[in-house]
Amino acid sequence: MLMTAEDYRESLRSLSPRVFVNGERVECVADDPRLAPGINGVGVTYDFAHEPAHRRLMTARQGGRTVNRMLHVDETCADLLDKLEAVRLVCKVSGCAQRYLSHDALAGFHMATHRADAVHGTDYHARFLAYLEEVQRRDLTLGVAMTDAKGDRSKRPADQPNPDTYVHVTERRDGGIVIRGTKAIVTGAPYMHEFLVMPCRTHRPEDAACAVACAVPVDAEGVTIVAKPAGRPGEAAAKFSARYGQSVGVVIFDDVFVPHERVFLDGEVEEAGHLTTSYATHHRQSCIGARAGFGDLLIGAGAMMSEANGLDPERHGHIRDAMVDLITITESFFACGVAASVYGVASESGTVMPEPVFANVGKLLLATRIYDMHRLAHYVSGGLVVALPGPDEDHNPQTAASLAAVLGGRGDIPAERRAEVARFMEDLTVSHQAGWYSVISLHGGGSPEAMKREIWRNYPVGERADLVGQLIDRGVYDAGQRVSRQPGRCCARGCEAPDRIAPEAAE
Repeated sequence: MLMTAEDYRESLRSLSPRVFVNGERVECVADDPRLAPGINGVGVTYDFAHEPAHRRLMTARQGGRTVNRMLHVDETCADLLDKLEAVRLVCKVSGCAQRYLSHDALAGFHMATHRADAVHGTDYHARFLAYLEEVQRRDLTLGVAMTDAKGDRSKRPADQPNPDTYVHVTERRDGGIVIRGTKAIVTGAPYMHEFLVMPCRTHRPEDAACAVACAVPVDAEGVTIVAKPAGRPGEAAAKFSARYGQSVGVVIFDDVFVPHERVFLDGEVEEAGHLTTSYATHHRQSCIGARAGFGDLLIGAGAMMSEANGLDPERHGHIRDAMVDLITITESFFACGVAASVYGVASESGTVMPEPVFANVGKLLLATRIYDMHRLAHYVSGGLVVALPGPDEDHNPQTAASLAAVLGGRGDIPAERRAEVARFMEDLTVSHQAGWYSVISLHGGGSPEAMKREIWRNYPVGERADLVGQLIDRGVYDAGQRVSRQPGRCCARGCEAPDRIAPEAAE
């Protein structure tokens, strides 16, 4: 069954997770205004699956069922492209729809469990397929519990003085396993249905207790979520993030029991590493679509702000140049996402994964250029995005009229309209919510160093060196050393004329 946003919200009322926000216990996630913008963002992925204009992109067929695109495991390159465009679609409405992480994790689990079965003779893949069918049938939203607290970054998991900085298996029972530890950054944690727990790095054999992948209900006994509010709920100046935002939570697993049917890896170090890198590749391609959607918002707001200021890009070249730069950045990394889709790599499990070099190049571009995107948006907007008084002044009888008279721009655009656009741009690029967009762009899905490592690991540098070596071996350099046919020159470089030959030598 494909849920609507209201169905999704209602489904959260049937859960009872242990959630704390701003030091207070949350009684009902679905009804807490501090989390509403995050729930609204996820809700877009549900409602768009029902809209005729978006249904083809937002749904897919799998196992004879129609499923939400955010829960579909890609089987073709066309699927990858549809997912990329679907993520851009929902994120240009919500800023960050969050649910695409569910898609990316399911793809990684599909690949890693199949590989584990082939190597170790386990039945993880059958377990996972049964779980996938349940998730798709119930149309759930899954949180990705990947990033461990990590503790001392110079030490590996088994060497940590506090073992709970990594989620690890503490006990194995007849019916399942017991896990303990902390995941430090879980997107949308309070309003997920379940968590997909997975490793955040490759592990050594001595770290095998941390090489665990499983599914845990959000309200399982022993799970505690400590989260931030989503967006800027209740703030009048938050023209965008009062409606849409994202909560991020620390999830503590305190001796949580996981039944065998929801355990998908347990100590298989190599396959756990494969899960980590496979998920990361899928997720980085999704991040490209998400941040392209954010770029759409900046481009639109920049165009409206320029218009309200009375600056026409057709006549004011500096505005046009800045807008073109903003467009170029956005479409450059999105083009990498398209390339990663078109050149998708088939896996042994029957899924298709984004081509890793293009996926990582695109993610690296957006991670490092997000600050340029903000700078360009500020450039075309002017200083009003930070200088404009708060919206309470719009209704202050002692100031409203005079402010409206002097803070207008172009004559045919009301001052109130210019103020609305300025506050929208402020919300996206200057507020604490804007800082959050920057940080998740930089570090979400892995830091720039992680992308650089993957690019270097996957790029065929050796082939490029062989290419040049073959050219050299075929004498490409020798071609430049041929004797010149120019009069007076005996070689390509030229040299001094030879001495005259003695007459007797000639004889």
